[in-house]
Amino acid sequence: YSNSTYSMYKLDLHTHSILSYDGGILLAEYEQAIAEKRIDYVAITDHNEIDFALRAFAKLGDHIIVGEEIMTTRGEIIGLFLKEKIRPGLTIAQTLQEIKKQQGLVYIPHPFDIRRHAIGKPNLDSITGEIDILEVFNGRNITPKNNQQALTFSNRMNIPGAVGSDSHSRGELGRTYMIIDDIPTVQNLKKQVEQGS
Repeated sequence: YSNSTYSMYKLDLHTHSILSYDGGILLAEYEQAIAEKRIDYVAITDHNEIDFALRAFAKLGDHIIVGEEIMTTRGEIIGLFLKEKIRPGLTIAQTLQEIKKQQGLVYIPHPFDIRRHAIGKPNLDSITGEIDILEVFNGRNITPKNNQQALTFSNRMNIPGAVGSDSHSRGELGRTYMIIDDIPTVQNLKKQVEQGS
C-alpha cells in the first residue's frame, strides 16, 4: 500500500483570448475550463500582445503561462513565461534575444504550416540550438503532413515536441492537450514536455 499520489495534469501551450484580432476566449471561459478540469495549465499566447495573459495570470496564478505569439520578419515565434510584451517586426534573431532576455522559453508554433506564418525549414535549421520546444501537433492544422513534418524534425534534432490546441474559441479549449505530471515552470517545462504524452 502506498499513499503517494501520482498527479496528471492537462497542459495546452497555445491559445488565443479576445485580445488576439482573431481570438475569442474570455477570461471567465478560461476560468471555467480550469475549474471543470477540461484543462489544468494553459498558455495564453495572443498575437503581439500579453496584457490579457498578464491579467489572467494575476487572477488564476500558475494555471496560466504568460506567452505571446510574435510576428517576426520571417514568421511567428511564441515566447513563454514572459513578463513584458515583445514588439512585432523584429528579425528572428532579435526576437529570440528578447525572449531570452526575459528568461523566457522559445516555442515554435506550426513550424511548417506556411498558410499560417510558419517560420519554415531554412529558418528552423538556422536556429535549431535556440529552440526550447517545437509544436509537433497543432489542433487547427488542416494538413496532417505539416504536423508529421514537425514531429520528424523534433525527433531528428532532439527538440522537445509539444501539443498546442491553437484555440481561438471556448469550444476548442480543452480538446487538445498534453498530459504532464507536475506544475509547469520555466525551469521544468522542457523536461515535462519531453516526458509528457
